[in-house]
Amino acid sequence: MEIRFYEQALDSDLKYAVICARAGERWLLCRHRARETWELPGGHREPGEDIHATAQRELREETGVTECQLEPVAAYGVFEEGEDPSFGALFFADVWEMAALPAESEMAECRLMESLPEALTYPEIQPTLFEQVRQWLEEGNFRSVQEDIFELMM
Repeated sequence: MEIRFYEQALDSDLKYAVICARAGERWLLCRHRARETWELPGGHREPGEDIHATAQRELREETGVTECQLEPVAAYGVFEEGEDPSFGALFFADVWEMAALPAESEMAECRLMESLPEALTYPEIQPTLFEQVRQWLEEGNFRSVQEDIFELMM
């Protein structure tokens, strides 16, 4: 399996959104009701849905996040021998506020963690996506709008 990242992609090619969400210095991960492993929030887009709206919806449904700054990081493709490639959008969320998981959520629980746990649902993909977001952050690509607000008030 190979994962390739892109700065641009056709919106129509993006089938799903994955979000690396951070509250303070800890990362928000979910555990599906049918599994014992952990995963980054995300999922498939609905017909006619903008990929950014997909990320917002999935983050809310799977984690209970009610307020955040959501930023696109990259488009990515997953290439496996003998299969058609699939393409998704990778996002970063700076989480400000969370509520309880929605009653209809497919997730059993969410936790804030220092790093990715060993027991991942998609161990071939998630560490690569996580590392891409960490690198994007280290390169200074994210600026919190909350920081901007406070700087303007000074």
